[in-house]
Amino acid sequence: MTEFMENKIKVALVTGQSNQWHNWKVSSEALKLAVNGDGMFELDTFVTPAEGEDFAGFEPTWNDYDVILLDYEGDSWPEATKAAFEQYMQDGGGLVSYHATDNAFPDWVAFNEMIGVGGWGGRNEASGPKVRWRKGAVVFDDGPGEAMHPDPFEYLLETRTPDHPIMRDLPEAWLHAIDEQYSQLRGPAKNLTVLATTMAGPEIENGTGENEPMLMSIEYGKGRIFHTTLGHVGAADTETPLAMKCVGFLETLFRGLEWAATGEVTRPVPDDFPGADMPVVR
Repeated sequence: MTEFMENKIKVALVTGQSNQWHNWKVSSEALKLAVNGDGMFELDTFVTPAEGEDFAGFEPTWNDYDVILLDYEGDSWPEATKAAFEQYMQDGGGLVSYHATDNAFPDWVAFNEMIGVGGWGGRNEASGPKVRWRKGAVVFDDGPGEAMHPDPFEYLLETRTPDHPIMRDLPEAWLHAIDEQYSQLRGPAKNLTVLATTMAGPEIENGTGENEPMLMSIEYGKGRIFHTTLGHVGAADTETPLAMKCVGFLETLFRGLEWAATGEVTRPVPDDFPGADMPVVR
């Protein structure tokens, strides 16, 4: 936990719908407890109407917050709400896109530019390239392939942009607790920086043998976005899974929130941050 801050970063957690593979009630509660418990942030929660219900009154005042934490995959928002969100981001707002949010809004052009790449929801070659890390550099791959993932496993994340504020002073490699490894995400990939990758070899079912981006930063107008694919919560989960208790997940989330809100990261790397030998959970 960071020291108490008098002027806390104001976070809006937006949640309320997920597909048949996720449980937003468990993930959003875990996010709320972790972020509020850190000491650096003050979080409000906005729960959308349920699937198929009227969204006419869903109009968060985005400008009241330093950063939006999005845990949502569901019905489209009203056009006025989307337009206000786009303006908030263009003007310098902050966004953290968490795990299942990859799957949201496949037809919202501006949103896909904000998150850089996404999966499912009909995304295919027309959505944009896959992002690869090959021979020390980002490569855009226009070849075929839609989003998928192997069965959850422990995997090694490798830092690819060590001078980025989110990644500064983190280990070159660290082991993440058992989780899904999203792969073959596609999108416009504009103004995108790959922060960390992992690989599932071709000997693993649905392993691509590619260094898949797991953590990314994106610039949209004057806005800053941190995109984390980590932290899967299954539909049948009733308690916070290890993936969301992993110190690597939590600390990169906190650092991403601070950076998206302020452009800087002031928090130190905690003593319990994992290394390459074993994951660490709280």
